[in-house]
Amino acid sequence: MPQPSAPRKNLGRPPRISREEIVEAARRIVTEAGVDRLTMRRLATEVGSTPMALYHHVRDKEELLVLLLDDYATRTLRRPELPADPRERIVVATTAIHEALAACPWIVEVLTADDLMSTSALWFVEQIVDGLVECGLSPEQAVHGYRAIWYYTAGEIVVRTTAARRRADDARATYREQVFADLDPNELPRLAQVADRWAPLTAQDTYLDGLRALVDGLLAGH
Repeated sequence: MPQPSAPRKNLGRPPRISREEIVEAARRIVTEAGVDRLTMRRLATEVGSTPMALYHHVRDKEELLVLLLDDYATRTLRRPELPADPRERIVVATTAIHEALAACPWIVEVLTADDLMSTSALWFVEQIVDGLVECGLSPEQAVHGYRAIWYYTAGEIVVRTTAARRRADDARATYREQVFADLDPNELPRLAQVADRWAPLTAQDTYLDGLRALVDGLLAGH
């Protein structure tokens, strides 16, 4: 008597996935392993699908990073109450962006891709550009001013976060500390004068002071 055949394995389409599930899985990967570990293949494995299926929802990794940025901004960026003074509006809007981005451990790596921007952050960009125009800059000058403010803000986050990671991963003296310990005061008198205080001084949070100085410089003469 012939034995009943084993049930056939269903080789149909992989489970249907949503863009929200993809973004959530991508967020888990970058939070746990970093942006460089985020690949379409790993993401597909995470959601139990195939890389080809993911491309129905996202064009490539860059679009995925934009979606992650927008997701993060939507969840964390809160529109502050803005002061009437346009100069202060610039500072308040920029500080809100800085605080939100600095709190995200993986955002630094994404920030280096300059063209990646969250649509949820555009309201803040609008306040900065509008404040610069109200202070006397032309729209074109205001765009350049915004870029200077953005580079300062993103750069501060990159440098501070990378330095903190370096100190956490390696307790040995940095190359700078080794060099500063042996400065020649005859050749570099000012640096030698502050060499033993350089590390604590540069570790201080002076972002807001620097931002105000930058804004004052951009608006000088207007």
